[in-house]
Amino acid sequence: MVRHTSGLTAGLPADDDVLLDVPDERLAPALVAAGRGEYEAAAKLLAATREAGEWENRDRYVTRLAAFARSRGEWFDDWRFAAPHDPDALLVKAELEVARGWESPARAELLREVTPLITAAAEGDPGDPVPWRVALDHARGTNASHTVFERLWAEAIRRSPHHYGCHVSALQYLSAAWYGSHRECFDFAERAAQDALPGSLVQALPVRAAFAYLTSEGGPGPTAKVPRERLDEAADLAIALSREYAADDPWPAEVRNLLTYVLVRLERWSDALDQLRLTGPYATSFPWDRISDDPLGQFLELRDGVRIEVAAARPLGGRGTGRGSLTSGSH
Repeated sequence: MVRHTSGLTAGLPADDDVLLDVPDERLAPALVAAGRGEYEAAAKLLAATREAGEWENRDRYVTRLAAFARSRGEWFDDWRFAAPHDPDALLVKAELEVARGWESPARAELLREVTPLITAAAEGDPGDPVPWRVALDHARGTNASHTVFERLWAEAIRRSPHHYGCHVSALQYLSAAWYGSHRECFDFAERAAQDALPGSLVQALPVRAAFAYLTSEGGPGPTAKVPRERLDEAADLAIALSREYAADDPWPAEVRNLLTYVLVRLERWSDALDQLRLTGPYATSFPWDRISDDPLGQFLELRDGVRIEVAAARPLGGRGTGRGSLTSGSH
């Protein structure tokens, strides 16, 4: 096993080269400028995504900028003061306040107070689907009915039928952990993946449904409602999607991190190692922050564990089971 393990480092960056949630080349300068207290770069970046209809990038950038504003908000306060009706600032504000509300024990009550901010963001640019993704998150946190959810979903897909962020929010609402079931979650994910555009991250929705199932309270057991074949099919679809992107590409990094987690839970060690090689240095907080307070450390620890499992399955003169502690709950 030791002999094989040393050879399995090929294609994997050194631990010190792996970084968490690395921003892309467009977002990084905006974050650096915000760190200096300057909002102009962020405003220009979001305006460009809105004008070009780059909804996927816009969603990612809004989320990251709102997260940054939570810890260092002076630049954002200045932006809001300078341009109170800027649709981009309104959207960041809505995302920021929804994120804050989620962490409060009085979540539903606080989130209801945020409703006018989401309305203002949606009115800022009527063609923008991202405020409707925020609205879908908001609906989940305020215990909104299925009727309300369906109305918001219709508004979202009318603006962008294949928007990944809106699909993820809808999937969460329909999960067994919230207001749906494992069956609803998988059915929605598989239909969306079938209708997705080539190369669209929407094709990864079934593996997100698998993650929701595998991490549900109590976890899958002998009375599991989702057959193993359905989980494997979700993983296979995500593997096919991952192959459409180059290795070390930051765009699908979160999907590859998520897929790796699911493959580990399914004890598909060689497939997991393949994804780790494709992921390269791009660790993402999700899904590791769902199981550890140290997502980067968890990612690196799991990477070592996967290598050991693959090596254990290739002993000299025989074959191993490839099963081990990574699915036992010890990590």
